[in-house]
Amino acid sequence: MAERPLPTPSHTIGPFYGHALPFPDGDRIAPQGHPDAISLHGHVYDGARRPVPDALLDFWQAAPDGSLTGAPGSLRRDPSTGGFLGRNGVDFTGYGRVPTDADGHYALHTLRPGNSGLPYISVCVFARGLTHHLFTRAYLADGPDPLLDSLPAERRATLVAAEGVNGMKGTKGAYRFDIRLQGEGETVFLEFQ
Repeated sequence: MAERPLPTPSHTIGPFYGHALPFPDGDRIAPQGHPDAISLHGHVYDGARRPVPDALLDFWQAAPDGSLTGAPGSLRRDPSTGGFLGRNGVDFTGYGRVPTDADGHYALHTLRPGNSGLPYISVCVFARGLTHHLFTRAYLADGPDPLLDSLPAERRATLVAAEGVNGMKGTKGAYRFDIRLQGEGETVFLEFQ
């Protein structure tokens, strides 16, 4: 009887994925010009506190009414090449994909999630050197929450976005959420079974 082969570890995923996976307007979950639009922005840092210039972030969230259906079919394709032309610009999709720039910065334009409890946006991080993608949440408010309440204060703070540009209060509708992959101030990452 032949031995059953053991599973192999995942392959390191980047930075080559950055050429094929981002799509036009991947940073625009909300329709452009929507009066209730907010932005979530920040940097992705490695364990030495250096910016990660080639990370890719996927975002999922509830619509403002709490629904999770999004807008299937809202991505337009080029009829001659089959590639993506971008979003149709009208529908709220609930999903975004954003690469970091040369400074490790990202920005997402969306609507405030209407999920029950504290509003949050789910984040999946792909970056060079990671053998598996990482999941976390960006909470847009602090308060009672089963996940946040299970964490010590300093770890809890890594999941709460700071309101305002660069974390400074007074800029309504802008939230700063930095992601630290390891080391001091490491973002809390979630494990799904």
